[in-house]
Amino acid sequence: MGEAHLSVQELAASPLGALPPEFVRSEHEQPAATTFRGGAVPDLPVLDMSEPRCGACVAEAAREWGLFQVVNHGVPSSAVAELQRVGRAFFDLPREEKERYAMDPASGKLEGYGTKLQRDLEGKKTWNDFFFHVAAPPEQVNHGAWPRSPAGYREASEAYCRHVQRLTRELYGHLSLGLGLEEGAMAEAFGGGGRLVFLAKINLYPPCPQPELALGLAPHTDMSTLTVLVPNEVQGLQIFKDGHWYDVKYVPGALIIHIGDQMEIFSNGAYKAVLHRTTVNKEKTRMSWPVFVEPPADLVVGPHPQLVTDENPAKYKAKKYKDYQHCKINKLPM
Repeated sequence: MGEAHLSVQELAASPLGALPPEFVRSEHEQPAATTFRGGAVPDLPVLDMSEPRCGACVAEAAREWGLFQVVNHGVPSSAVAELQRVGRAFFDLPREEKERYAMDPASGKLEGYGTKLQRDLEGKKTWNDFFFHVAAPPEQVNHGAWPRSPAGYREASEAYCRHVQRLTRELYGHLSLGLGLEEGAMAEAFGGGGRLVFLAKINLYPPCPQPELALGLAPHTDMSTLTVLVPNEVQGLQIFKDGHWYDVKYVPGALIIHIGDQMEIFSNGAYKAVLHRTTVNKEKTRMSWPVFVEPPADLVVGPHPQLVTDENPAKYKAKKYKDYQHCKINKLPM
């Protein structure tokens, strides 16, 4: 096995003196040089879902930040703890066991275990390994792609996904009302509750010898409508706002909500898809468990007709979600 075939997890465990050059970001992306250190960091919204005013706050945070954290969200801490337990246990498996689930984009096998092998436009790699699979709707789930060990993986993922489905309905309702639409407008526009696709991912960012030079994930916005993310306690998520990269501080028990591209398109730019990235740590492993909430592949998403006026014309073209994905992944004009 050449070094090129090692997972990041294996690279991290090998006696590396310095970061391999393909992981060293160019200067304008290095976290040491670009993270805001100039004083008080603005407080990112942490919203209590049990508060009566919560809905208005959700809409305001989606306009202002594109990212917010929620507490008292109704997802039991036991379900989150079990999701994290089975995710950690999967990455503790021997290499051969994980490789049984290797994704193979060339053959169209997009679910499974992988390491960020493709380089970006500058030839750089990111310091992370991952696993992902569709968690809902049932007709799109391929359990063959799910890990058979550790024991309890499937039960933990399914239970957590049901909670995220409920939370998504709640957030869609608040975000629809925040645009002056009917409460059910967003759920309906994104394909109705039964057709929404919930794509579950586990990100692993092992200890990195020179974290000030590397990134776990390069700057991006999510293609989804929204993303619900469970972090572990190791700092890493950063968002870009007003010309600066800010740390998103860890709030125990909170879930992090990202506004994605489809939500920005649907709202005709009222809600902002958040530009974010992940930094890594020298001593500790960071992990995160995002669930991307996506429209069905063949669904056309565009600005909601009630949000398009002569004064506020459509800022985005309506297109099928799969065509949007293709353009974004291949960096083609939208």
